[in-house]
Amino acid sequence: MKVHPIYFLRITGLLDGISLLILLGIAMPLKYIWGIDQAVTIMGSIHGGIFIVYLLAILLTVIRVQWSLLWPAAAMVAAFIPFANFILEWKLKQAQAKYSVKPFNYALIVYSIVFFSFIDLFAQLPVMSTFAASVGASTFLVGFIVGLYSLTNTFGNILSGVLTDKVGPFKIMMIGLLLTSIALLLYQFVDSPAVLIIVRIIHGFVAGLIVPAAFTFSANTAVNGQQGKKVAFTGTFVGLAAIVGPAFSGIVASKQSVPFVFTCVAILGLTLAVLSIIFLRKYKLTKKDKTETSVQLSGSMFNAGVLKAYLGAFFLMFSQGVIAYLLPLHVQTLGYDSRLSGTLLSTFGIIAVLIFVLPTNRIFDRIAPSITMAIGICLMGVSQLLISQSTTTLALHGVLALYGIGFALLFPSINTMLIKATPAKLRGKAYGYFYAAFSLGVVAGSSILGWLPLSIIEGFIFTGILLLLFAAYIIVNKKKDVALNY
Repeated sequence: MKVHPIYFLRITGLLDGISLLILLGIAMPLKYIWGIDQAVTIMGSIHGGIFIVYLLAILLTVIRVQWSLLWPAAAMVAAFIPFANFILEWKLKQAQAKYSVKPFNYALIVYSIVFFSFIDLFAQLPVMSTFAASVGASTFLVGFIVGLYSLTNTFGNILSGVLTDKVGPFKIMMIGLLLTSIALLLYQFVDSPAVLIIVRIIHGFVAGLIVPAAFTFSANTAVNGQQGKKVAFTGTFVGLAAIVGPAFSGIVASKQSVPFVFTCVAILGLTLAVLSIIFLRKYKLTKKDKTETSVQLSGSMFNAGVLKAYLGAFFLMFSQGVIAYLLPLHVQTLGYDSRLSGTLLSTFGIIAVLIFVLPTNRIFDRIAPSITMAIGICLMGVSQLLISQSTTTLALHGVLALYGIGFALLFPSINTMLIKATPAKLRGKAYGYFYAAFSLGVVAGSSILGWLPLSIIEGFIFTGILLLLFAAYIIVNKKKDVALNY
């Protein structure tokens, strides 16, 4: 007999309400009246754990139950009001039979795997350089260690693509999840630069196995004509990782340690591996669509559409690498607090997520991907030029919002272009090279700007011009394609 999600919500809500009363009515008086500090520490941890489970129960119910959003809103409010959970449980018990349960959307697990892969990447950004320095790495080694992940990630991406086409995306996702989780736990044993280098090589390589397999799985289960919308929704989880990852690692590392941050991410990976084995193992991929184009049926992988997608991936992450490298320096030279860099990156991420998740995601199935690709690259190029001239916080936030729009247009476009230009039997390999181009773009963006004798302002201008030239190339080739077809 299956447990109704509302029943699970009722039970966790009661536990949350009881733990809140114990915290407020027993633990806090023990601390503030009798000076027993451990009471709040212990009970606070227990209540915090139950609250997290309660939030997950609310999320599960929202996903599975066809009901008004007023219910989850009330559940959230009840968590902070003594005795409110008991009233809510009584109301939910009366309402439970009225609401049917929707079929479980297995794609959510794949989206979560994408989120895990990118939060693994973004959680490293604020802490890896300082962690490397803390174990004795020189300034040169710190830069080498930071970039080593993306470099070895490239080889993992390529291997993942090849193996995905041979044994299927599910097995490679599972291997990648398990090995990456183990690699994250290895940071607990790092005590020297040499050990850290070995762990970074292993971590980057095995983490590279996940994304090509996950995107191939998602692409092969997409309904024909809705690939762009599905890729945009997948991009939502990439954007969320970009927002949550740096903030999470920065806060947790300051309270605990960098290895503890990676341990938390490892637990998420192992949890997703278990859920995938339970729910995705028997998931049926869609059959080959009869409307595949002649390019797809020919089995050719390196055609014009695929090469454009690869170049788009490279320049997307080249731009990201420049932003990650130069933006904090630019903010610092303007005399602002370093925290401004984090809020600026969050602004870009929030704008991108909104475009991914709102009805605006429909444009990716209604407009040719080469057009949205060109517009996205143009906006990102213009943003790089404007950053170089922005000196106020308002201007910087506005420019990063514009950059977020460009990113949101470009990411789904190049993914949709890749899906439409490759047959399903070669899609794993295509995605392997695609995300290898991603990884190389990150390395190239920060490295080339570091090697060139350019100032911070000149670095932004150089990148902006480079992106605009690439956008012009896409537009010119689009016109050529139209002329040839005519």
